[in-house]
Amino acid sequence: MRKSSKAATAPTVGFVSLGCPKASADSEQILTRLRAEGYEVSNTYAGADLVVVNTCGFIDAAVEESLDTIGEALAENGKVIVTGCLGAKGDIVQQTHPRVLAVTGPHATQEVMEAVHEHLPPLHDPFVDLVPPQGIRLTPPHYAYLKISEGCNHRCTFCIIPSMRGDLVSRPVGDVLREAELLANAGVKELLVISQDTSAYGVDVKYRTGFWGGRPVKTKLYDLCKALGELGIWVRLHYVYPYPNVDDLIPLMKERKILPYLDVPFQHANSRILKLMKRPASAEKVLDRIAEWRREVPDLTIRSTFITGFPGETDAEFDELLGFLDAAQLDRVGAFAYSPVEGATANDLPDAVPDEVRELRRMHLMQHQEDISTQRLEARIGRKITVLVDDIEEEGAVARSMGDAPEIDGLVYITDGENLEIGEYAEVEVTDCDVHDLYAKLTT
Repeated sequence: MRKSSKAATAPTVGFVSLGCPKASADSEQILTRLRAEGYEVSNTYAGADLVVVNTCGFIDAAVEESLDTIGEALAENGKVIVTGCLGAKGDIVQQTHPRVLAVTGPHATQEVMEAVHEHLPPLHDPFVDLVPPQGIRLTPPHYAYLKISEGCNHRCTFCIIPSMRGDLVSRPVGDVLREAELLANAGVKELLVISQDTSAYGVDVKYRTGFWGGRPVKTKLYDLCKALGELGIWVRLHYVYPYPNVDDLIPLMKERKILPYLDVPFQHANSRILKLMKRPASAEKVLDRIAEWRREVPDLTIRSTFITGFPGETDAEFDELLGFLDAAQLDRVGAFAYSPVEGATANDLPDAVPDEVRELRRMHLMQHQEDISTQRLEARIGRKITVLVDDIEEEGAVARSMGDAPEIDGLVYITDGENLEIGEYAEVEVTDCDVHDLYAKLTT
């Protein structure tokens, strides 16, 4: 009984540290994290729930000693995580000892802790741990925002975010995936990936390789999305600049690893205005790519935002924007009348558009888009779709489709869904629509 009680209150990690003082310093950091999170540290294999071996790989003798130590730990304990220099020398560890739980390189405290968490989770103590593992959230329990970076490398003339938040700083991919995993384990059914520039994730760190669950993952949007797709929940991308690497995500959408949904802030369609805004892309290339995306994923939902009345915008250039909407057939559109934010360089551009014209153009754009959005919703009548339930009302359930982000897009009203539960996926057949929302019934 005493042994069982101890195991229940203090998961125990055995630790072997080999090599030079730099390796010892790495070991100290790992041990500090282990103790800070409530793990006990054992100096014997038998007294540990798993063993971490910090290896050396500098010379042949050190490699041999490290491999022998790993083998000994496997024989005596059976559950072994390997870190250190030997882990960075190709796949020698996996080839020699394929039973190891995870392998990382040197100076990889976070990756080691992620592997320990996966195979020996820390215990939650309600008297000490005042914050749940997934953190404090302002969203409902069934969906959550997942921020992957901060700041932005662009200098759009209408925006002051870089002056407030700085240049792009990507979060370590292991941290992002660990947070996503905790959220999924806590019952979250939808992750909304956000940043100032989601497509640029990892550019600042040259797509550095991180670790999740003991395996390497590049700090790159495609690799991140592919890993997120393994969690078995909805993954929705927001604030995606139309860089070429977005094309790589389409196969993941086709395979339903991530949702067939893109939030791409095009902002305008006229090349001169885009140049004044210092925005990427041109309308012709964008239209070609949209067509190609939809050939691959016919049910792809594209949301975008536009600015009307940007300094210098002429009537003809605004008409060109309306023509772009007709050609692009976007599903969801938001529009903002240009606002001269203090500190934005666009304020110094000539030919300011009067306030009332900016607003009239915004209203005109939204009315123009209503017909397009309605027609695209009408095309879904009679189709069977998967939805996520957000609320239950007397009249039935309120849900969202794969094409609807919370708060900004439409809803799906399920007239016979009163027995569903919030946070539940459901299969429905679309029966009707209005300008923004769908109406449906449960499939039998």
